[in-house]
Amino acid sequence: MSREHFWLTDEQFSRLEPLLPTNTRGKPRVDDRRVISGIVHVLRSGGRWVDAPDAYGPRKTLYNRFVRWADKGVWMDVFHALASAGGPPAEVLIDSSAVRAHRCASGGKGGRKIRL
Repeated sequence: MSREHFWLTDEQFSRLEPLLPTNTRGKPRVDDRRVISGIVHVLRSGGRWVDAPDAYGPRKTLYNRFVRWADKGVWMDVFHALASAGGPPAEVLIDSSAVRAHRCASGGKGGRKIRL
């Protein structure tokens, strides 16, 4: 395990584990801790799923688990359970920013042309 990757600690995973779904059909799920760590890594880095490091396993597994659990409401349950557990307000922060730019900011036509 590398220091540049995000990994859930034993304490963090022990708080999450009871909140995870247990009624799965078909093949048993692969290591939940590894997959959730990979999902958090991708979301924190703002990268694409396909760019997730190999240490977290197949990228398709990360994406599928994230999407399926989002549809089932698992992530909302996890968020509400962790948020209601308390803690200092400095650690409970949600940021919602919106940045607007003028249409000419995209680099289209216009502006001064420089000839060499």
